Amino acid sequence: MKCELVAALLHKPRVLFLDEPTLGLDVTMQSRIRQFIREYNERFQACVLLTSHYMADIENLCQRVVIIHHGQIMFDGALSELVARTAPFKVLNVALSSPITREAASAFGSVVDLEERKLLLQVAKDETPRVTARLLSELPVTDLTVEDPPVEDVIERVFQEGVERA
Repeated sequence: MKCELVAALLHKPRVLFLDEPTLGLDVTMQSRIRQFIREYNERFQACVLLTSHYMADIENLCQRVVIIHHGQIMFDGALSELVARTAPFKVLNVALSSPITREAASAFGSVVDLEERKLLLQVAKDETPRVTARLLSELPVTDLTVEDPPVEDVIERVFQEGVERA
């Protein structure tokens, strides 16, 4: 893969087509290749067209995302816009010092997963600050993270449900 990338860059192309550029590489080399592609793009103002099933490639390299399914463009725009349209919620990962029941947990949002002292909630973005404050004041929280849903989940939703047109 590294040799193919070097060969593609020999003539400093202004348009670079990359198909799965990090395929088969270890995690460290994937990161280095992504950094190199980003630097090449900035230095030579090259247009980089990337196809990849690795969401880390997409998140780290792409300003614009085009999703094509059966020859039809399902989405064309910024990844952040895709997330906002397809998954208008945050994921709250809550660690607790004592167990909680599913019924009690559901008072805070949609329970995605519940283990003995770990709770994964899905909460509407505009409700996230209020729910987070309630969690911290009403439950024995030892750790709390608030994240956007994984890009893999967003893409899966696109293929299952389509993209809501705004």
